[in-house]
Amino acid sequence: MPKTYDHTRVEEELYEWWEKNDFFRPEKQIAIGQALPDAEPFVISMPPPNVTGALHLGHAITSSIEDMLIRYNRMVGRPTLWVPGTDHAGIATQNVVERKLEAQGITRHDLGREAFVREVWAWKDEYHARITAQQRRMGISCDWQRERFTLDDGLSDAVLEAFITLYRDGLIYRGNYLVNWCPRCMSAISDLEVEYEEVHGKLYTFRYPLKDGGYVEVSTTRPETILGDTAVAVHPDDERYRHLIGKTALVPMLNREIPIIADEHVDPEFGTGALKVTPGHDPNDYEIGRRHDLPMINIMNQDATLNDEAGPYAGLDRYEAREKLWADMEQAGLTVRVEERVHQVGHCERCGTVVEPLLSEQWWVRTKPLAEPSIEAVRSGRIQIIPERFNRVYFHWMENIRDWCISRQLWWGHRIPIWYGPDGHAFAARDESEALEQAIAHYGEAVHLEQDPDVLDTWFSSGLWPFSTLGWPERTPDYEKYYPTTVLETGYDILFFWVARMIMLGLRFTGDVPFRYVYLHGLVRDEQGRKMSKSVGNVLDPLDLIRDYGADALRFTLLTGATPGNDVKLSVTRIEANRNFANKIWNAARFVILNLDGTELPLEADPDPFNVGYQLPDEQLLGLADRWILSRLDHVIQEVTRLINSWQLGEAGRQLYEFLWNEYCDWYIEAAKVRLYGDDGEQAQATRQVLAHVLERSLRLLHPYMPFVTETIWQNLPNLADGQRALIISRWPKPAGRQSQEVDEQFGRLQEMVRAIRNARSEYNVEPARRIAAQFSAGDHLSLVQENRELLCALARLDEEAFTVARELDAPEQAVTLAAGPITIYLPLAGLVDLAAERARLQKEIENLDRLIQRSEGLLNNPGFVNKAPQEVVDRERAKHEELQVRRSQLAERLAELV
Repeated sequence: MPKTYDHTRVEEELYEWWEKNDFFRPEKQIAIGQALPDAEPFVISMPPPNVTGALHLGHAITSSIEDMLIRYNRMVGRPTLWVPGTDHAGIATQNVVERKLEAQGITRHDLGREAFVREVWAWKDEYHARITAQQRRMGISCDWQRERFTLDDGLSDAVLEAFITLYRDGLIYRGNYLVNWCPRCMSAISDLEVEYEEVHGKLYTFRYPLKDGGYVEVSTTRPETILGDTAVAVHPDDERYRHLIGKTALVPMLNREIPIIADEHVDPEFGTGALKVTPGHDPNDYEIGRRHDLPMINIMNQDATLNDEAGPYAGLDRYEAREKLWADMEQAGLTVRVEERVHQVGHCERCGTVVEPLLSEQWWVRTKPLAEPSIEAVRSGRIQIIPERFNRVYFHWMENIRDWCISRQLWWGHRIPIWYGPDGHAFAARDESEALEQAIAHYGEAVHLEQDPDVLDTWFSSGLWPFSTLGWPERTPDYEKYYPTTVLETGYDILFFWVARMIMLGLRFTGDVPFRYVYLHGLVRDEQGRKMSKSVGNVLDPLDLIRDYGADALRFTLLTGATPGNDVKLSVTRIEANRNFANKIWNAARFVILNLDGTELPLEADPDPFNVGYQLPDEQLLGLADRWILSRLDHVIQEVTRLINSWQLGEAGRQLYEFLWNEYCDWYIEAAKVRLYGDDGEQAQATRQVLAHVLERSLRLLHPYMPFVTETIWQNLPNLADGQRALIISRWPKPAGRQSQEVDEQFGRLQEMVRAIRNARSEYNVEPARRIAAQFSAGDHLSLVQENRELLCALARLDEEAFTVARELDAPEQAVTLAAGPITIYLPLAGLVDLAAERARLQKEIENLDRLIQRSEGLLNNPGFVNKAPQEVVDRERAKHEELQVRRSQLAERLAELV
């Protein structure tokens, strides 16, 4: 093994070896017997990343958690299948390709639909290769031979089957409803694709004329929508406006008559307490409009210019219309005031354009019949959401679900399988020839058909993902064996947009849940808790972090920083610390291997070839430190297994870190040196066996978290690797029944004594290499101190010739007294310091403190300072004076000990 661990020389080559040996495939695990007979498969469908760009930290945390679960369950002995894939990401991918064409001075309309789609496929091929290469850099052990893409033939067949089935069952329909509309992308977009940003805008207050004379004041942030108003609403209990209910108002500048209505949605505290109602351009107003059967007027074209419904403002851009209308209202004496206001405004996630709520003819899914069994699946426990608190969010969404707009005005995606006859009659079919057959049966003759130009919402195809990737609608061997999948792991922010839809569609089409567990992780934020943003300049590129610190360090940081459902604060300092952790394990392994000194380490006689490790020596050859580390190993195996099985992945990783860094490396390896370098060869060999056994078992525990460094070390351990055997397919360890509270307490006493002595050495600035005298008044622990005298001397740097232990000892003069539980330790001061020099140093330090105290008291006794200085300055001086006195008291006590 090289002196230092270099991740850049290990990771890619090791990953290729794993993949070449088919370790990621369940067939290999079953064929070689690594998967236990009758073990239930463990299956994850990878949330498919979009083919629009590079790996980001959201992908990195998803990959880390899922790969950790896959590697753990593979080692447990379950046949594991992790299905990878990518999403065509309709609007996002089309948008980036359109921008690319814009740079060349052309548009998609210049190319035409077929040529444009070919351009997008070329983009997909290039960026798909980049994404999968980046995923491999993370070390993810998915079955690449089963990789899928949402537009491949099999998944496209699944989309056709799903659409046509829902259409024929009456669950898909076409209707004119309010949608999020992007005037730049010229398409409806989902709620998830709307990003709300704080914008410095204005609140406009104006007079709404009444037909019978007078007016009512109303406020709005979008004056142009006044032209689409169909009512003015007030709260039924608002005394200010109760007399107006039922009267008629006139739309400013258009003089269209509209009613004044009462609705409990109106907030009397907002603005003036009277609300203009524009059902065609506001989702809340739309609901009011439905409740009161108001007209739905659309004043806007798809490019955000105003249409003929806007009267004299037709043809103007929405913002131009805003200025012109307000100026006209001002001239007519209808304006009251304009106030600066910061408010949340929805923007298209893909292009940054302000989104417009717009009435539009779209395709919809009736979701209520799908939602009811999906609610029951979670309520009954057939699906468990982790953490459980998100059940409440899930139920709220599902119980208040609205129909789902599934059409998009794009060219890239699954084109809606509907063909229209000359009279507009719709035929749902898998292809045009099937649609023609239906048309002939309907019309009695062949007619010309036109296919619907829209494509399906990307979430429709990804909603089928857990079963379409396994071959549905065909009952393939993969579908029969691996469906339902086990875990869906994703961010909590898409619980409704994706997870809920997979549950609805899974239950509808397969009759079973798509997964048993939903594990939700949080967002990755910077170390100050801020969302990562290019504008803020706090974005961290996972590939840069992998290059600088290694995939293991990044994975371990993301995993140990995460708890289900909570955001992760990521700092480069923590990644660097975990890179150091990988180096610590590497150095420990080098120490163990170098100290094997060519000796043979017998392997265990285990009938399970994947569980073979190093054999332990006979019990009577074990020292206290050996028995302690074996007890601690059993404890950490038990705890880490329990924590992983209860989804506390971060805490399991943290406990592993503590065990390996503190207990194995800092305590046991140092303690082992006593026997390794002692005169008893049999004891030395026994300790070698324990060192190797615990290291090998620890590598198994750590492997799901840090696969590269653990596999590399494991391959260097003697007698284990043979070219085919690998840590990745080794068995997850089980406790060996070696936990001992007595042993833990005994070694804990030794640790307590060593820490007390080390602290005293540090306090008195004793040189690290200097050995000092110590006297132990051990009481009932006499034998413990006597039997571990050599160990105590080694760990605390004590002088064996000046080591005294008895059941009871009187305190000597001029000695430091330490308490380690019931054991008292005396360290003669003459052995720690030069008494004369230390007395002189302490006296000088006390004199310096006296001068500082005198100066501070002078200030605090000065009325001019106390009465005129800012209060925080006076308080700071008082605190400083108190600290100086405490420090002087401590030094005076120390000086008294030396006299």
